[in-house]
Amino acid sequence: MSSDEEIGGAFGSLWDDMKAEETFPQKRLLLAHYTSIATLEGVMKNDELWFSNPLFMNDWDELAFGILESAKIIRENQEIKEACGTEERYDLFQSIFESYLEQFSAEHAFDVYVLCFSDHTDVKDDGLLSMWRGYGGNGNGAAIIFDTQQLNYNEDSPFIVSKVEYNSKEERIKWIKNKCIEFSEILKNTDVPDDKLYFPVGYLFERMKIFSIFTKHAGFSEEREWRAVYIRERDTNRKLDEMLHYAIGRSGVEPKLKFKVKPIDGITADDFSLEKIVSKIILGPAVSSHLAVSAVKRMLEKLEKHEIAKKLVSSTTPFRG
Repeated sequence: MSSDEEIGGAFGSLWDDMKAEETFPQKRLLLAHYTSIATLEGVMKNDELWFSNPLFMNDWDELAFGILESAKIIRENQEIKEACGTEERYDLFQSIFESYLEQFSAEHAFDVYVLCFSDHTDVKDDGLLSMWRGYGGNGNGAAIIFDTQQLNYNEDSPFIVSKVEYNSKEERIKWIKNKCIEFSEILKNTDVPDDKLYFPVGYLFERMKIFSIFTKHAGFSEEREWRAVYIRERDTNRKLDEMLHYAIGRSGVEPKLKFKVKPIDGITADDFSLEKIVSKIILGPAVSSHLAVSAVKRMLEKLEKHEIAKKLVSSTTPFRG
C-alpha cells in the first residue's frame, strides 16, 4: 500500500463514529443560538455570524484536556509501538506526531473558530431556561433558530457541524485509548512505507483534535450543544481569509471569524442567506411583552429583514431573574 488514496481509505475509518446517524448531515435539526439583543442586531445588520476561538472561550480547558490527554496517551501507547514493528519506525512515528502537535500549538490552534448552538428540535417556542440564563442575556436576549435542513452538505467544506458528546473524564480517556488501539490495528495490517508514515499519523492527530473540539464534561449536558467549527487548514483555497478578524473582548483583543452569510463559491449554496436558514427568532422570557416584540420587529424591518420579522415570537416561560 503506497498511494495516498489507499492509505486514506484505510485510515479514514478512524472517522466512522463522526458519520453516525445522529449527527449532521445525516441528522438535520433546528439549532438555537442564544445571544443578546445587541448581537441579534449585529447579525441582522451585517449578515454576519461571529465564530470564536475556543482558546478564548470559557470552556477552553475542555479543548486543552483533549489535546494534552491524547498526546500523553499516544506517547505511552504500547499497541502503537508494537504496530510500528521496529524501534526506528516507532521513533519516526513519535517524531512525526510531535511535529503535528507543535505545528497545531504554534500555528493552527489560533485559527480554529467555533459557533455554539443548542438542539432546539423538541423545545418549541419557549427555549431552555438554563440557556436563557447562561447565554441569552439572563432572559433579556434572543434565540436565533437555524434550520439545518437548509444547509447544503459539502464534503470539502472547511466547516464541520456536529453535536457535542458529553462524557466523564474517565470515559474520554477510555475513548482515546480505544482509538489508539483501532489505529494500531490498521497500521499493523497495512503496508505503509516510512516516507508515507506522516499520512496515517496526520489522520490520527486530526481525529484527536476533532474529538477534543466536540467533547465536553458530562456536567454540561443540559446545554444539548452542537457546534459549527471552522478549521483554517481545511480551507485550502483560503476562501474565508478576508473574514478572519478580531474583536475587543473581556480578555482584550480576541481573534474572530466574522463569517458573512452569503453565497461563497465551493462552500455554500448559491442562495445561501439568513432569510433561508433562519427558521425563527424567539425573544427571551424577560423581554416577551407585546411592546418588546413590536420594537424588535421594527428593528428587523428597518434592517430590511422583512421575512425574518414575520418569524419573530416570544418565549412564554415564567422567568424570575
